[in-house]
Amino acid sequence: MKLSIVTTLYRSAAHIAEFHRRASEAAARITDDYEIVMVDDGSPDNSLELACALGENDPHLRVVELSRNFGHHKALMAGLDHARGELCFLIDSDLEEDPALLRTFFERMKTTDCDVVYGFQERRKGGTFESVGGRVAWYWINKLYSINIPLNQCTVRLMRREYVDALLMHRESNTVIGGLWVITGFRQVGASITKGNRSDTTYSPRLRLGTLVNGITSFSTVPLNLMVMCGMIIAMISFAFGIFVILQKLIYNASAGWASLMFSIWFIGGIIVFCLGVIGIYVSRIFVETKNRPYVIVRRVHQRAQP
Repeated sequence: MKLSIVTTLYRSAAHIAEFHRRASEAAARITDDYEIVMVDDGSPDNSLELACALGENDPHLRVVELSRNFGHHKALMAGLDHARGELCFLIDSDLEEDPALLRTFFERMKTTDCDVVYGFQERRKGGTFESVGGRVAWYWINKLYSINIPLNQCTVRLMRREYVDALLMHRESNTVIGGLWVITGFRQVGASITKGNRSDTTYSPRLRLGTLVNGITSFSTVPLNLMVMCGMIIAMISFAFGIFVILQKLIYNASAGWASLMFSIWFIGGIIVFCLGVIGIYVSRIFVETKNRPYVIVRRVHQRAQP
């Protein structure tokens, strides 16, 4: 198999037919030996039925049905796990990223002899809230991650089989695929793209925040280091404040006061609770990973029999 196009389905019914048409056209410009792998991530609409209907008339299309919703990143990894192509083109099915980018990425890969060509946005799409929120998220990603994540990188990317096999060696349950793309290594080259805009996105602010927290705890120990620094600073401030109170008592015979005592208790108590919460997140991740559960479960694979 020369080429695999991999995508996921979640509330994607409105886009499946058009995505399939455009992806097929893009693949046919590269090779006749291709496949399209669609992973149904427990979509609550009729995405699975529409994809299977398309597959009845197209032997190039294979639909991987997961047993429930596992999340976008895990579904992407499941799709790559089922892809057989020497080249794998990963892209979302919502058409924010144009399947025609395959040709551009293919030419870029040939001229640079790289292992991965990934898309990134020079300027974020969307309104003020999405744009500002994205800049804030990327600021904290660059500050807190222990690895260098390319700014505004997108899902769309073309990868060689050697890179995909190395990527699939990562089997952790809490998968943040953006970090895995980077730590896998190999030679990666970016290509500027322009994304479309959807008003019905399934990535809510809550999911974006959860992904950010999950990514930080997956690829960084910076929060733990900050807790150590915070504890040292509080200890030094408390020691200095204690010296100040003793001197006031000895020189002026003054009382430290009830208000300052309560403030100190509440402040230090809040810091302790916050630090315990951060530690709890890391401990919970260790707890989940030690269970060694599969990160996805495939219910069924749908594909028309080859003639």
